[in-house]
Amino acid sequence: MDFKADHFALFSMNRAFRLDLSDLDSRYRDIQAQVHPDRFVNAGEAARRLSMQQATHANEAYLTLKKPLKRATYLLQLSGHDIQAESNTAMPAEFLIEQMEWREAVMEARQGGDHHELEHLHNRLRADINSRYEELGELLDASGDFVSATDRVRRLLFLEKLLHEIDDALASLEE
Repeated sequence: MDFKADHFALFSMNRAFRLDLSDLDSRYRDIQAQVHPDRFVNAGEAARRLSMQQATHANEAYLTLKKPLKRATYLLQLSGHDIQAESNTAMPAEFLIEQMEWREAVMEARQGGDHHELEHLHNRLRADINSRYEELGELLDASGDFVSATDRVRRLLFLEKLLHEIDDALASLEE
């Protein structure tokens, strides 16, 4: 296993946002079958350590490529575009207003114990996120517009966080 190869090369896949996830799963299982530490229980210390490093590297690569937001961020990183998630929080006013409206709706539904409304918000937001991922796929795979893709990834970070907040609110009502 070449530890310097990118995650796509590790799984012998093309660098692309749109991946066949079942193919990724299969390739991951194939690699794990070769390098999993359980196969090296009776091997020497160096072989066991290498096996552990390879399995860890494969796990990290798999988890990065499996999730669309992590995969997009990784593709941008490979193309030399840092999303600057920590240092660049500037967003268009309309997007920020939309975020405030979403958060107010979630807060009201949570405080009111309105499970149905939270599910409705979850479904609406999930649909919005999915369409944004489609757009991101076009930007990354078809047009190679990494600048616009960087902006979309930063927005998706906000939206994914909001989706987790809705899920947390739903879970708190079910307790």
